[in-house]
Amino acid sequence: MRRVKCKIAYDGTHFAGWQVQPGQRTVQSCLEDALEKIHKGKKTKVTASGRTDSTVHAYGQVVHFDTPLAVPEDKWSQALTPFLPRDIQVKEAEYVEGGFHARYGAKEKEYRYRVLTGPAKDVFRRHYTYYVPDQLDINAMREAVSQTIGRHDFSSFCAANTDVVDKVRTIFKAEVLQEGDELIFVFRGNGFLYNMVRILVGTLLEVGKGKRSPESVGAAIRACDREAAGPTVPGHGLFLWEVVY
Repeated sequence: MRRVKCKIAYDGTHFAGWQVQPGQRTVQSCLEDALEKIHKGKKTKVTASGRTDSTVHAYGQVVHFDTPLAVPEDKWSQALTPFLPRDIQVKEAEYVEGGFHARYGAKEKEYRYRVLTGPAKDVFRRHYTYYVPDQLDINAMREAVSQTIGRHDFSSFCAANTDVVDKVRTIFKAEVLQEGDELIFVFRGNGFLYNMVRILVGTLLEVGKGKRSPESVGAAIRACDREAAGPTVPGHGLFLWEVVY
């Protein structure tokens, strides 16, 4: 048996998230179905760097699986593509040592959230950007987002229904970029809590709208209380951008 590491991309619009769920179309189930066909009916489990929710996209998700097949590593994409739906792409694959683990070996992850601004929605970007018609103060949001950098307890920015006890995470990079009529919220850290990026963006948008001060983001972190932070923005603007090992 050999272990294969794959970088994959997917359009999350029509998926009920990453993880297998009975009666639901998920990224994991589609990948495992494709591998089952290649392995002549033998089930092959796929492990990802982390789960993504319904409608969330991935540009650089990383997964691993074990196989007895002698497929050249540069041919795995070609081998899997005929059995995958068009909204999943295997971007690259390589053989790695058996101790490699897509989830536990990840050192850094980067997420990006796309917000469309302006006077009107764009029907062609409706699945990939969150539309905000309000006038936003970008400088205020940039001041606010800088307060998230470092090692903090992010309890205020975690969904209340999580069972994770340790909510301390380290953010290495946090910025707000402007590309035409879109704002890109970038977060790179050693790990993220459930809905953490979506709550961070929701809070920063409140800053941009003038509903809270930039300093309130630091205060929300220190509060360790979900009620101190802003709303959770929708999943369709979120992309798992990169995983570093």
